[in-house]
Amino acid sequence: MAERVAEQAVQQGAHTVRARHEFRGVRTTEHFFTVPLNHWASGGEEAPGTAETITVFAREFVSAEHSEEDAARLPWLLYLQGGPGGRGTRTTSLSGWMKAAARSFRILMLDQRGTGLSTPADRNTLPLRGDAAAQAVYLTHFRADSIVADAELIRKILGSEPWTVLGQSFGGFCALTYLSFAPEGLSEVLITGGLAPLEGPAERVYRATFQRVAERNAEYFAWYPEDRKLVTRIARHLESTDERLPSGERLTTERFQMVGSFLGGNARVDALHTLLEDAFVPSQDGERLADAFLEQVYGLVSRASNPLYAVLHESIYGQGQATDWAAWRVRAEFPEFQPDVAEPLLTGEMVYPWYFKQDPALVPLQEVAELLAAKQDWKPLYDVPRLNANTVPVAAAVYRDDIYVDFQLSMETAAAVRGLQAWTTGDFHHDGIGEDGEGIFNRLLGMARGKN
Repeated sequence: MAERVAEQAVQQGAHTVRARHEFRGVRTTEHFFTVPLNHWASGGEEAPGTAETITVFAREFVSAEHSEEDAARLPWLLYLQGGPGGRGTRTTSLSGWMKAAARSFRILMLDQRGTGLSTPADRNTLPLRGDAAAQAVYLTHFRADSIVADAELIRKILGSEPWTVLGQSFGGFCALTYLSFAPEGLSEVLITGGLAPLEGPAERVYRATFQRVAERNAEYFAWYPEDRKLVTRIARHLESTDERLPSGERLTTERFQMVGSFLGGNARVDALHTLLEDAFVPSQDGERLADAFLEQVYGLVSRASNPLYAVLHESIYGQGQATDWAAWRVRAEFPEFQPDVAEPLLTGEMVYPWYFKQDPALVPLQEVAELLAAKQDWKPLYDVPRLNANTVPVAAAVYRDDIYVDFQLSMETAAAVRGLQAWTTGDFHHDGIGEDGEGIFNRLLGMARGKN
């Protein structure tokens, strides 16, 4: 059934272009594709063409240095964003890796299903599906396997030859899924900070990453020793004082700990210091947290802009068993992250069940998240034997101190993908592509093409 739907979509050109623009040396085209919600729907009683569909948006970027005729002959590069739940990068100029790629590619920036201008999935739209159980079933179609099936259908609709894929973070996970199930659509794969563990429970991921986050805390507080006292001071203040975020809910200590997301970056880690230094101001009621500080913290701890990140986060590791709030359970093994210890550490990207009680954007999705956490029959996301026999050129940047994608687990995966070339470096953290995107892109492309 899925093949019939896909074939019909290609034949009918389930694809519209709604706008084209040119600015600052770049031409953009806005593409909207109609794709099956379930690419693997069994035939059942459905007639061809009647399966439910959703919309997937992608923006094409082409350097204005190429004429329109020459640009039309360039090969495609598909960029898969980090996440889950992250929309394609919005940019108004070609810089970093995009500047490098646009010299020889047409770039397709995908809004992965459920994000951006693709059919949205959030607290407003999901209740249209029905009750929590129906919403949870719907969201099972929003993992890497479905994203890859979208991408492969889009490639065929565009009439592209096998294309180049660049996957950052979760986008790299998706690239491994692509290599597993549709390698015929790939000419080469570049991965930055995104070699997913191919097997094993989610717990092994969090045991590794909690340790890395603890080490990164120690490194940060060695650089900024005054911030060790300040973080503790804020934590104790939040225990005794009702501080409200701009959206109205109380800021708790455990939610404040989420500002540790800064620890995963090269330059962002230093920006954490400038965030913290503005924390307190005097008031008639005594010391309070500054409005400017609370505004910045809100932007870091709210999932209003990417709810799928929280809802689907642990499911990206789900293969044949329930994840069952793995990060929350593993955190008990690392008491230094408890909010009420003498000197609490800042946390990383882990998702906990209390998110869905404290974040207004997630509260309506609490039951849905519980159902997904309990789901046991997740389909495989990788075909390990096929990866062992891979023939597609693959080059990956693996960051030794990455707090989000563990180095050792990444190297296990690198060894399991035949022909994968891994560039290991301690010069960058998880956001390396944002620090030196042009250099990293050129190096990986050269490696994939045997030039480095």
